[in-house]
Amino acid sequence: MLGHHYTRTFLETAVASMNAGCNLELSYGMRSNVFMHIPQALAMGNITLQMLRDRVRPLFYTRMRLGEFDPPGMNPYSALDLSTVQSPEHRNLSLEAAVKSFVLLKNVRGTLPLRARDLPGKRLAVVGPFADNPRVLFGDYAPVPEPRFIYTPRRGLEMLPANVSFAAGCRDPRCQQYSRAEVVGAAGAADVVVVCLGTGTDVETEAKDRRDLSLPGHQLELLQDAV
Repeated sequence: MLGHHYTRTFLETAVASMNAGCNLELSYGMRSNVFMHIPQALAMGNITLQMLRDRVRPLFYTRMRLGEFDPPGMNPYSALDLSTVQSPEHRNLSLEAAVKSFVLLKNVRGTLPLRARDLPGKRLAVVGPFADNPRVLFGDYAPVPEPRFIYTPRRGLEMLPANVSFAAGCRDPRCQQYSRAEVVGAAGAADVVVVCLGTGTDVETEAKDRRDLSLPGHQLELLQDAV
């Protein structure tokens, strides 16, 4: 109704939503939100009581499974806190999930993995706006963990027995201002170069779409200079 003008009134929107199978409204916070018009739609015969019951049933089934109607002492979720969420078991599982989700498109001459035994005396450069910026590493709606649990590429690579140099090239993913000399200086003196590029929520997020899939700003130039 407000954005796409598919409907004209809140009442019409409530009826269309329920007929389409929607049973939960993410309200704008207005007192007169869309689903508050369901009783009126029911009274006018636009929807049936059976449809209303069918829409409500899975909501309350889920809430009952979550223990929302139980005494707090009976609800196992009530006892969970950050010590559980950030437990070693959960952090190890997160690490395993991350490792198993990596996609390696090409591994020329066995560049990866970087083995600690092969790195002493080697020079490693990590460059790009995502190389050492914790803020841009998390996607839309992602919870940001405690700083001690955040490992940027630079911080992680510095744990290896190598001489690590760093050059962001640009301050943020938009990469409007780019220092070619900074990147070339770091990459040119290195045996291995890790280039960290992307978009992040600065560039794209909910309600912020892009016209194309190209790397933002001067990021492609940064990549070409590093190569």
